[in-house]
Amino acid sequence: MEEDPYRSARERMVEEQLRGRDIHDPRVLAAMRAVPRHRFVPEDLSSQAYADGPVRLEHGQTISQPYIVALMSQLLELKGEETVLEIGTGSGYQAAVLSRLAHQVYSLERVPELASTAAQRLKELGCENVAVYERDGSAGLPEHAPYPAIIVAAAAPRVPAPLMEQLEIGGRLVVPVGSQEGQTLELWRRKSEADFSQDRIAPVAFVPLLGEHGWSTDERPFWAW
Repeated sequence: MEEDPYRSARERMVEEQLRGRDIHDPRVLAAMRAVPRHRFVPEDLSSQAYADGPVRLEHGQTISQPYIVALMSQLLELKGEETVLEIGTGSGYQAAVLSRLAHQVYSLERVPELASTAAQRLKELGCENVAVYERDGSAGLPEHAPYPAIIVAAAAPRVPAPLMEQLEIGGRLVVPVGSQEGQTLELWRRKSEADFSQDRIAPVAFVPLLGEHGWSTDERPFWAW
């Protein structure tokens, strides 16, 4: 009997959903092939873990579509020596993927239950280079800044100023920006102290980034998939 019953499902996910599109970074493909996505979804939804779409989590959150996780990871162009700041831990899946691509991952989650569960799950899976913090992700994590790579797994009405400030010169920031009607995945590069470049990558749909520099918790403008 196959030791890991989900191994073939992960392989199909990589070949059909990722390599068949524009995911070409071999390190990203290897990470997506290795991380057990089924461990990050509710047990009763494990059959959906490797499907080509998001999976709904507790507290109105989702685990993003595998392709979007891979695309955002690829856009960071990680070589393995970087420290990455992740905003929106959620289930911890994106952090687990990043743990195989970077030297250190700091992940911020505002929902206490999600932060606790994700931290425990990542520990069980041996992701020793991931530290989960329970706090407002829209304010970033200044104590470890600047960062060569920042990834935001929730939609902001605009790029949070603290994240721009905490990005090192030459660094890359990947963030979905938009409104309740939809968002665009954006890639920002810091070229100098005050000079940034912006690329608009693809239309996406994320849950909102709530916090001081995101959407107000009173507004709760959308809960998109």
